[in-house]
Amino acid sequence: MELAHSLLLNEEAYNQLGEVQKAEFIFDWLRYLEKLLLATSRNDVKEKQKTLVEQLLSLLNSSPGPPTRKLLAKNLGVLYSIGDTFSVYETIDKCNDLIRSKDDSPSYLPTKLAAVVCLGSLYKKLGRMLVNTFTDTVGNILKAMKSAESQGRYEIMLSLQNILNGLGAAATPCHRDVYKAAKSCLTDRSMAVRCAAAKCLLELQKEAIFMWSTDLDSVATLCFKSFEGSNYDVRISVSKLLGTVLAKAIISKHPGAAVSRQSIRRVSLEEVLELLGTGFLRGSSGFLRASGDMLKGTSSVSRDVRVGVTQAYVVFVSTLGGTWLEKNFAAFLSHILSLVSQSHPKATQTQTDAVCGRRCVSFILRATVGGLLGEKAQIAAAKDICQAIWKLKKVMDAVMNDGNVETRVGSTDVTASQHMLVCALQELGNLLYSLGTTVAPLLQDSSAGILDSVISVIQHPSISVRLAAAWCLHCIAVALPSYLTPLLDRCLERLTVLKSSPEAVTGFSFAVAALLGAVKHCPLGIPHGKGKIIMTLAEDLLCSAVQNSRLSAQRTQAGWLLIAALMTLGPAVVSHHLARVLLLWKCVFPVSPKDLETEKSRGDSFTWQVTLEGRAGALCAIKSFVSHCGDLLTEEVIQRLLPPLPCAVDLLTQLSSVLKTYGSTLKTPSVVYRQRLYELLILLPPETYEGNLCAVLKELAADLTASDIQVAASAFLLPPLCHQDDLVILSPLLQETDHRFIEEQLLLGNGIACGSLEYDPYSIYEKDVEGDSVPKPLPPILSVISSAVKLFGVVCAHVGEAQRLFILEQLLDSIKHSKGARQQIVQLHVVSSLSSFLKYLAVSKGNLGPEEMRRPALALVMGALESPNPLLRCAAAEAWARLAQVVDDGAFTAALAQVSFDKLKSARDVVTRTGYSLALGSLHRYLGGISSSQHLNSCVGILYTLSQDTTSPDVQTWALHSLSLIIDSAGPLYHMQVEPTLSLIIMLLLNVPPTHAEVHQSLGRCLNALITTLGPELQGSSTSISTLRTSCLLGCAVMQDNPDCLVQAQAISCLQQLHMFAPRHVNLSNLVSCLCVNLCSPYLLLRRAVLACLRQLVQREAAEVSEHAVMLAKDSREELTPDANIREVGLEGALLTLLDKETDQKLCHDIKETLNHMLTSMAVDKLAFWLKLCKDVLAASADFTTVTCVDTMQEEEGDKGDDASVLTTRNDDKSYPYTNPRWATRVFAAECVCRIINQCENAHSAHFDIALAQEMKKRDSRNDFLVLHLADLIRMAFMAATDHSDQLRLSGLETLLVVIRRFAAIPEPEFPGHVILEQYQANVGAALRPAFTSETPPDVTAKACQVCSAWIASGVVSDLNDLRRVHQLLVSSLTKIQAGKEALSHLYNESASTMEILAVLKAWAEVYIIAVERHKSHRQPLKTTTCSEECVRNGSYSSDGLLDLVHTDLGTLSRLWLAALQDFALLTLPSEFASQLPVEGGAFYTAETSENAKLHYYSSWALILHATALWLTTTGFVVADPDEGASHLSRPVTPTSMCQGSSSGATVKSPEDVCTDRFHLILGISVEFLCSLRSEATMESITACLHALQALLDVPWPRSKIGSDQDLGIELLNVLHRVILTRESPSIQLASLEVVRQIICAAQEHVKEKRRSAEVDDGAAEKETLPEFGEGKDTGGLVPGKSLVFATLELCVCILVRQLPELNPKLTGSPGVKATKPQVLSEDGSRLVSAALVILSELPAVCSPEGSISILPTILYLTIGVLRETAVKLPGGQLSSTVAASLQALKGILSSPMARAEKSHTAWTDLLRSALTTILDCWDPVDGTHQELDEISLLTAITVFILSTSPEVTTIPCLQKRCIEKFKATLEIKDPVVQIKTYQLLLSIFQYPNPAVSYPYIYSLVSSIVEKLQEIDKRKPEDTTELQIFQEGIKVLEALVAIAEEQHRSQLVACLLPILISFLLDDNAMGSATSVMKNLHDFALQNLMQIGPQYSSVFKNVMASSPALKARLEAAIKGNQENVKVKIPTSKHTKNPGKNVSIQLKTNFL
Repeated sequence: MELAHSLLLNEEAYNQLGEVQKAEFIFDWLRYLEKLLLATSRNDVKEKQKTLVEQLLSLLNSSPGPPTRKLLAKNLGVLYSIGDTFSVYETIDKCNDLIRSKDDSPSYLPTKLAAVVCLGSLYKKLGRMLVNTFTDTVGNILKAMKSAESQGRYEIMLSLQNILNGLGAAATPCHRDVYKAAKSCLTDRSMAVRCAAAKCLLELQKEAIFMWSTDLDSVATLCFKSFEGSNYDVRISVSKLLGTVLAKAIISKHPGAAVSRQSIRRVSLEEVLELLGTGFLRGSSGFLRASGDMLKGTSSVSRDVRVGVTQAYVVFVSTLGGTWLEKNFAAFLSHILSLVSQSHPKATQTQTDAVCGRRCVSFILRATVGGLLGEKAQIAAAKDICQAIWKLKKVMDAVMNDGNVETRVGSTDVTASQHMLVCALQELGNLLYSLGTTVAPLLQDSSAGILDSVISVIQHPSISVRLAAAWCLHCIAVALPSYLTPLLDRCLERLTVLKSSPEAVTGFSFAVAALLGAVKHCPLGIPHGKGKIIMTLAEDLLCSAVQNSRLSAQRTQAGWLLIAALMTLGPAVVSHHLARVLLLWKCVFPVSPKDLETEKSRGDSFTWQVTLEGRAGALCAIKSFVSHCGDLLTEEVIQRLLPPLPCAVDLLTQLSSVLKTYGSTLKTPSVVYRQRLYELLILLPPETYEGNLCAVLKELAADLTASDIQVAASAFLLPPLCHQDDLVILSPLLQETDHRFIEEQLLLGNGIACGSLEYDPYSIYEKDVEGDSVPKPLPPILSVISSAVKLFGVVCAHVGEAQRLFILEQLLDSIKHSKGARQQIVQLHVVSSLSSFLKYLAVSKGNLGPEEMRRPALALVMGALESPNPLLRCAAAEAWARLAQVVDDGAFTAALAQVSFDKLKSARDVVTRTGYSLALGSLHRYLGGISSSQHLNSCVGILYTLSQDTTSPDVQTWALHSLSLIIDSAGPLYHMQVEPTLSLIIMLLLNVPPTHAEVHQSLGRCLNALITTLGPELQGSSTSISTLRTSCLLGCAVMQDNPDCLVQAQAISCLQQLHMFAPRHVNLSNLVSCLCVNLCSPYLLLRRAVLACLRQLVQREAAEVSEHAVMLAKDSREELTPDANIREVGLEGALLTLLDKETDQKLCHDIKETLNHMLTSMAVDKLAFWLKLCKDVLAASADFTTVTCVDTMQEEEGDKGDDASVLTTRNDDKSYPYTNPRWATRVFAAECVCRIINQCENAHSAHFDIALAQEMKKRDSRNDFLVLHLADLIRMAFMAATDHSDQLRLSGLETLLVVIRRFAAIPEPEFPGHVILEQYQANVGAALRPAFTSETPPDVTAKACQVCSAWIASGVVSDLNDLRRVHQLLVSSLTKIQAGKEALSHLYNESASTMEILAVLKAWAEVYIIAVERHKSHRQPLKTTTCSEECVRNGSYSSDGLLDLVHTDLGTLSRLWLAALQDFALLTLPSEFASQLPVEGGAFYTAETSENAKLHYYSSWALILHATALWLTTTGFVVADPDEGASHLSRPVTPTSMCQGSSSGATVKSPEDVCTDRFHLILGISVEFLCSLRSEATMESITACLHALQALLDVPWPRSKIGSDQDLGIELLNVLHRVILTRESPSIQLASLEVVRQIICAAQEHVKEKRRSAEVDDGAAEKETLPEFGEGKDTGGLVPGKSLVFATLELCVCILVRQLPELNPKLTGSPGVKATKPQVLSEDGSRLVSAALVILSELPAVCSPEGSISILPTILYLTIGVLRETAVKLPGGQLSSTVAASLQALKGILSSPMARAEKSHTAWTDLLRSALTTILDCWDPVDGTHQELDEISLLTAITVFILSTSPEVTTIPCLQKRCIEKFKATLEIKDPVVQIKTYQLLLSIFQYPNPAVSYPYIYSLVSSIVEKLQEIDKRKPEDTTELQIFQEGIKVLEALVAIAEEQHRSQLVACLLPILISFLLDDNAMGSATSVMKNLHDFALQNLMQIGPQYSSVFKNVMASSPALKARLEAAIKGNQENVKVKIPTSKHTKNPGKNVSIQLKTNFL
């Protein structure tokens, strides 16, 4: 193929190829040429132009296929437009000659067609240059058209369209001729020609004025004619033409010249609508030529005309646009409604016609009002519709009140307005539904009177109107949940009052049912008590039905309808009423068959009618119960449901005889009864009615083959039984389109009505499948068949085999015995039932049964495979494969395949060939098993042959579809066939005429399947693979150019697959341009394909896709659809606009996903762009008039202009790219803002650091950071939070919350001490305030509370007065909820008020926790003094201010918190304790709504628990409330059994009991939660729970409770151990360890207390007899599970081993201490280890002496282990935090009183000696690794031992000797830091009071210290470290002087003085000395000044003996005094010894 890529055709390569390859080669060359010509310079083109033209023209004669000729023509046009044009006339002449040729052979046809296409392309490209030749050309083409066949006519029309396009106004002379030709083509028998003619006329009307002036009527009539017998594509094209022409007629501004030439009449809107109306009502029979039958009233307009005209209405309005519709809506509405009014009785003469007419009207209104108007305009439209309803209502009232003069006339008038009312009400409902809560102001506006108008027509005489009004109420309730309860109350009240009016009873019962159906769409629900009211009312209606025969039918229906609707509220409500429902159900049927017999003989047709109505209703109610309350279907309930069933089935069998007896009035009720029973049986498990299976089966068979069924409704019966993928080969009507709503009626065929609500009022409460549209149940006569078919499948699978065989034989006979049309109907029903049965069997893995079953089944299926009905063939093919599946026998399957082969080989008719080819495909789909290769080869061979049968496109379509199924199911086995299949596909794609779109669609499916089969192999580089890949891409290119949208959709999905498997080989920019062009296609399936593809592309290369789209938008001029404004707002903006207009759920989901992927990968880089997008969407509709007055609070004088800046729109940017986006789009935009913030979090830190961001922005202006857009973020959140739409308010508050949380801590660089959010506090306040008004729904208030608490807790606002504003909101909500569950609004379910109360309490809890934390942190002494002023300035606020704010309400809060916790505790009890729960519920929930309430408690309990614990600890568990006992009755909230006793007040609990209760409540909740941590438990909850426990154990009283109850402590420890094991988070583990520490403290306190009290009791007399306290008692044994210490050890070991696995002897494999390389832990790890060590060191104190002996080895092992593992050398001699902790722990353990207690003394001494030995052993080299350890750490450890233990541990000679050696060795180390540290440690040892310990060290080490110092003295120190070593050494010597006995002191002083004096400098040296020397001088001088006076005698002796020293000293003192004199005026001389920078340990271990 590479050879094809050149400017001229490579003829050499071309001639070597075969036929098929030649076509491919040419197509590829032309594709390449198209790109190349545009890229080549003009001169190069001109050079080769002659050759190129010759080559292109020579191709004309090689009979090019449709795609090739199109490309060829395009290239010719481009070539001439770039190169020279002088030879163009020759080319045109040549084409004209080819067209004139008399050769009519089929082989010459492609050449003629190619010539036609070339002419079109040349004129389009060169336009007016060719103006002098065009009349001949057009004449020639039109002449050729007369003899052309359909393909010719098709191409000629399109060519004419191109010619007109190119010439524009210059073509006027030929307009009439073209018009005439196109007129005839518009009614052509080929649908493709009609479409082409419509396109041609659409082009013509741009210039031909006569089309929309003088000839307007004839154009309209012509279009109506064209609609007759049309298909979907024709209706789309022609309606576009008609709508555009009519719109043009209205808006045209005629140019002056034209006016003078032809007098043109202006057309008014009325005339145009009249014209369209005529088409709608009378079809194409014209205006005046109404034929006789029309006048007689027999002909009715064909449905396709009506549907076509409906679409034309929509195009007409869309072309005129939204603003036009807004202005003219009233006129338009009245016209549209009049289409179904009584003034045109023909349109609505039968119910079927009326229903279809109403559908069309609804569609027009939905598509125009719903699609074109923004929200404000929609609200205005709703008012107009409401006015129309009032008018119609007035007319009806007048008629009704008009006495009984002429009742008949009255009744016709009543029916007259009914259809108009139904349409108006349905559209009103839809409008309000889509507007959601934004419509609230309209409903509050009493002048509009919307609710009144709807409720007023609920009593309309027509049932359809009553149902429509009820549905409208349903929509209002879903849109505005706050209206649900009031509406329900109002309807129930009317229903009770007007019980005696039949219309009111049915109307209001419909309304109540519809409103109950709305409850599941409203998360906030309705009050629980409503269920009881409705149930009572329903019972009342059923009981009173018999009292008044005029009302009995209505009351019966109403009663059961209410019960059925009640069931949709779900188990929580229904469980309370179940018993009554089951009782009614039992009573409605006779008890025994005998009673049924007697019943039959009684009564008349009316009583039977009522009875059947009642029983059908009861069946429906039970069906509703089974489908909505599955949880209640226990064994027991099922047993109670069953008894009436046999009787119901009996009645079914008797119905025919009842009908005979009482006449045909019972026909409808009996059909309805059947249907209801069948529906119920389908839902119940078949075992429940086993005894009745045979009876039911007989009835079903009779129903399916009944003689009186007139209509064959295959279109609704069969699609569910066919495979979804097969439906695409049938009528396009079965596919989803935007016009599905009206196109459905064409699908069902003329005699059948579309679904409508009045056919089954019970469907009004069901959830509709298609979103917001009205339920559309089919007429009972049809739905009973569809239920029967479903049930047949189930029942037949459960009866015995003999019975099954008998029924199948019977059904087969019934087909044979019927004739003609009836036979088709019976066959349809029977085959449907059989399919249903086989499908059921296959799905439930059943078996067909014995062999004789196969014959009748096979006969039935084969009969259907040869049926003329394509749908039936399709279902039969599916059944054929299912049959093989359920027989499950290889031989049978092979036989089936063989039958298909034989039939296909012999048959010549289309029906058989299509049926059996699909059967083959289905067989493969379900049984991959028959894919043995010879089967595969023969299948594929046959299908190849069929797919090339050009005589029948149908056969080709079905065969190719079947082939695609085989490719799919064969998988890798198909690899052998890939190449031939691919070349077949390409060959067909290049040759099948474009008029056969269905063949192309099947080809697309085959190509898609092939690409999937090849999969990732497509990436390969071998020649065979690259050839395959090129062919695939070529196939996609051909399909992309196909005019049919569904084929284009196939092309896109093929490219999508290719992009997935071989992304490098798909040209992304071409693909993206193709996607952008089709983004707003009128075809739904094409839009879906585009978005599915985009969604995949942006996951991998979002940025590239976005760039390509923008590039394309800038380059192209007309390609893009005008809807998608990509040039301005990018692809992202275009997608947002599309999201706003799109109604299809799947598409919207894909758009959102695509945008989310783009946002994830690009938002950070294109931050400003994304934020602007979101802002534009949110701001385009922000209704500021409602908000401007938000902040009415008086501001302080000094305040900046508070909310003014936020609340006024900026007038400069009025031109938003989005006009009025819907609320759903705005919600999505708000969600995007949150996502953008989250994305930035994972990006650069500068996004949340304003100083850094500004700096980086300065460096490079392209940098952009989120923090710089903070004002916009706040503004967007504000706009959303103050909108009318509740969903948007929630999103806005969420955004605000995210902003506060992310930005609260960012400081404001310009004002130190402030944060950047502070300037927005007015905005935050203003955004929150509206959420606290009384009419705000609870979910919004709950969210706002969360934001309030986050804002207060964030610490942004430092001034209490500013904080008060938001605080005030919380206070107001607290006041509101104090009254508990009684006082809150009764608009919603009780659980909604629970949610609100808990949200308020949680918010307060959060604020209180923060306040206490700040208070604590301020009470601690300030560690740093640098920011002291700051703290002082804020101090007034932070520390106590916030706490004071909360304090005032703490009394109330604490009560409410405790009540909420008690509720939570009750609700979390396991279900077996349900009987013990309080009957009336808790403080904040009612018993009935406990399930829903649980969720709200789960989300808020943790913070409330923490706050309560804090509050209890601040009161120290003292009951602070003095009136707690006495006056608790007057309080609104009395938490049951909390804080006080029973409400009688008889037993008031003691304070001790109250505290105990509270303590156990908090402990219980915590333990319960921490025990069973669910996976969804949030970190926040766990942390809060642990903090609550910490707070609790902070005070003595709870500690004493834990200490005294050992089991409780152990339980807690085990729970905490589990938390540590299951949660990895360090913060949670640390918090847990803190609680453990507190528990051990509690135990210690307890043991101490017991010891103390024992000593006090027994006196100090006999110490020996005292019992041992603490764990381990006298034996020292610790029992696991019973021991607190053991549990603690387990937990600590767990923590330590997880951080330092080397501590575990099992892991290291050696029991002893093994030296490994020490390591530094992470910060978190160090903290955890340190915390564990602290706990370990506390343990001995909890034990008895014997107990302490058992645990000591473990504790020492772990502590020394940590020391050894983490003793890393750090710079500057610091100790790592873990070493510091282990030393601290060692010190704690060594100084434990147990070491000195007599019972444990000796054992401890031994163990401690061993521990010391272990530490000493660490030094000894093991494999030469000793140098890693830090000597300082080990020395310090030894020092701790020496100083902290009793002397006998360390003074035994062997240990002492080793210790001294270590010190000696360390003194020799050169590292100055080590030396300094060693001196410091020695100093502490030398000063040890016990000489036995210190003297040996002194003796051994002093001499070496003195030597060292003298050495320094000789060398003079050079730097500060040496100076420091010297100073430390001197300190040691000085200490020795102090300790030494009198007689030795003089020697020591004599050593010390010379060293010191030698460092003194004289005046001369002072000037030149270094700073170190000066410091030394000062240091020495000072020390001398101190020593002199202390030891004066020794001092004098030394001085006397050495005059040199004395002189030096005196000089120095003199010099010093002079210095001091100089310094005194400036500063007080401190005794600071130079710059003595000593490194001190953080903690003093010694």
